[in-house]
Amino acid sequence: MDGEQRGAAAEEDEDEAFHRRLKAYEGLPAAAPGVGRDPVNEPMIRHWCEAMGDANPAYTGPDAIAPPTMLQAWTMGGLAGHAPQPGGGTAQDELFALLEAAGCTSVVATDCEQEYLRPLRPGDRITFRTVIESVSPRKTTKLGAGHFITTRTDVRANGEPAAAHRFRILKYAPAAAPRPAHDAAEPRRPRPVINRDNAGFWDGVAGHTLLIQRCRSCRTLRFPWLPGCNGCGSEQWDTVEASGAGTVYSYVVMHHPPFPAFDPPYAVALIELAEGVRIVSNVIGVPADQVRIGMSVRLEFQQVDEELELPVFRPLRGSVV
Repeated sequence: MDGEQRGAAAEEDEDEAFHRRLKAYEGLPAAAPGVGRDPVNEPMIRHWCEAMGDANPAYTGPDAIAPPTMLQAWTMGGLAGHAPQPGGGTAQDELFALLEAAGCTSVVATDCEQEYLRPLRPGDRITFRTVIESVSPRKTTKLGAGHFITTRTDVRANGEPAAAHRFRILKYAPAAAPRPAHDAAEPRRPRPVINRDNAGFWDGVAGHTLLIQRCRSCRTLRFPWLPGCNGCGSEQWDTVEASGAGTVYSYVVMHHPPFPAFDPPYAVALIELAEGVRIVSNVIGVPADQVRIGMSVRLEFQQVDEELELPVFRPLRGSVV
């Protein structure tokens, strides 16, 4: 075995020893057991459904249940947060400190999954407990090398198992950014992910039409495109062409951080189309600080580079204050 091989073997042994230290935290509490700040209640369900545009009748009436994906609304601590754990830091704090001492100073969320064991109903009192479920061996990613940490929150309703929520992050040491070549091309916008479920939408954009899915069974319109209907579950659908009229339902103005191919400040808006569905897009043609909720806008198609064209919205004359 030459010197290079011995060095690689020693590094591998060191990685394995460090991973064993990290795995010792598996199964330990990530936070103190918690109690939902409020019981499951109708006003919060109603606000959530209005914000999401979800009119499923299962969420109203005397036998109402809470939307399953609303699970975290009952466990989050709000702006004030949950009460600190007696005695100071948690096992997760210790685990993060260990990783940061090893150079893994950055965090990025990677995925989450939820398992629903029974419906939540108004009046249910929520309790929950979060543990460190697993810590992966060292992984190398484009962001940098580090470890994936999965936490699991077990949720109970009136003492009965109700749901489980897993959240996975990558705690990593940032990789050095490559130096751009002197003749590097101008940066381009990120490419949309096109698959069999949304290819028809992008075909419409290429033809300067904004297509909305429509369920063939219950005739409900839906956007963004999905393989099945939210209302009745049917997988059969056709499309209708949007008129192009809309209003600004909500918006944010992006100042920081800067991204290649974007020129801040710019407005990212949730546009409510005349047909009743909403789309995330940009408002163009006016300074970002002049965009307002309720502003009337009209669809346009903007060529952002030689390959990519996107639907955007321009305020109607007279709607800018």
